[in-house]
Amino acid sequence: MKVHFIGIGGIGVSALAHYYLAKGAQVSGSDLVYSEILDSLKKEGAEIFIGKHSERNLRRDTDLVIYSPAVKSDNPEIKKAKKLKIQIQSYPQALGELTRQYFTIAVCGTHGKSTTTAMIALILVKSGLDPTVIIGTKLNEFGRSNFRAGKSKYLVIEADEHFASFLNYSPKIIVLTNIEADHLDYYKNLSNYIDAFRKFINSLPDDGFLVINRDDKNSQKIFNMNEKKKTSKKIDIEFYSFKDKEVEKLREILQVPGRHNIYNALAALKAARILGISDKQSFDTLSRYRGSWRRFEIKEGEINNKNFILISDYGHHPTEIKSTLEGAREKFSSKKIILIFQPHQYQRTYYLFNNFVDVFRKGARDFLFDKAIIIDIYDVVGREDKKIKEEINAEKLVKKINSRRVIYLPKEEIKDWLINKLKGGEVVILMGAGDIYDLESDFSLDIYN
Repeated sequence: MKVHFIGIGGIGVSALAHYYLAKGAQVSGSDLVYSEILDSLKKEGAEIFIGKHSERNLRRDTDLVIYSPAVKSDNPEIKKAKKLKIQIQSYPQALGELTRQYFTIAVCGTHGKSTTTAMIALILVKSGLDPTVIIGTKLNEFGRSNFRAGKSKYLVIEADEHFASFLNYSPKIIVLTNIEADHLDYYKNLSNYIDAFRKFINSLPDDGFLVINRDDKNSQKIFNMNEKKKTSKKIDIEFYSFKDKEVEKLREILQVPGRHNIYNALAALKAARILGISDKQSFDTLSRYRGSWRRFEIKEGEINNKNFILISDYGHHPTEIKSTLEGAREKFSSKKIILIFQPHQYQRTYYLFNNFVDVFRKGARDFLFDKAIIIDIYDVVGREDKKIKEEINAEKLVKKINSRRVIYLPKEEIKDWLINKLKGGEVVILMGAGDIYDLESDFSLDIYN
């Protein structure tokens, strides 16, 4: 079988490409820019085309074309596939097919999806359930990959809500971490956003399970809104809460800091119990979990003979910024913290502008950071609104925050700023879902112990 991926460098699409490679398929793919995510795909035999999409990238004998949701319908490779009558699926459609072939555990929610998925996956692996895993980050335990090939009936996936992608999936267990307004370029308002999660839950079979955060007010709206929209399934619902007796034990054993990670671990613990995994096994696995790629990933850095601690974090929503900063201050209470943040997508920055202002003002006031640098907004190709791009930028955000602790700098000036300002021993946080992690190439890095 020959499968071609359009947008193969995406964190989800690349994991699906790994799946097809593991199944013995011939895989090719295209993307606009090269990234380190593609290295392992090339090593496994995938043929990668980088640069402007072209119909030349697609062979006539291709059996299946899978494209990223960010890819437009006028993409030349899609147009050629249609002309040749090759089967075409979006990434959510293709992943949806897989979910119907397995006993699928799907983790959804605004925040904490990747970490919770990782925790659940590792508990299943350590307990011998041998799952296949598709996740939106890379795990050291999976050889720095976002995919694991298992031989059992279990599939663990991170279920993304953008473009209502998760409505394509058919899980037996849904884990819902939390709900907070996001992707408003697509959903327009919180009510529509919540309704998408409600529809996803209603896709569960009658013998399905829902694991849900009792403390999250928006998650509870799924059950508390008017009867017409109320979830109609008679599923088994497992609640978790910060009032649970397991919280203190998790606080003691977790190596990843922050209240949000205790919530993630509680969700993983509930899912493991549904599968009959002992708490002893779950706690042991959770105690060994040290995080994943760009989820509070800690390294030792050095620049110009000055040593510092580097935290690389994928957070790009105001609540995620707050949680990461609180976790950093909790873990490194006596150290100077410098946050370098790259806003992700002009539309998110526009719709959540006041939320970003609030989180940076409060962070400065509560000394969650000593200095915050906001660099230019990451332009997400194919998802931006031209008018919004003209209205919003990082400098306007910094001006509105109006704090001496928060400044704007272009990305290319960060290295020189750090060389001039670091004294040694600081904590530097690189945060954002774009290409901010490219700055790591300016530092000498080692894994932090």
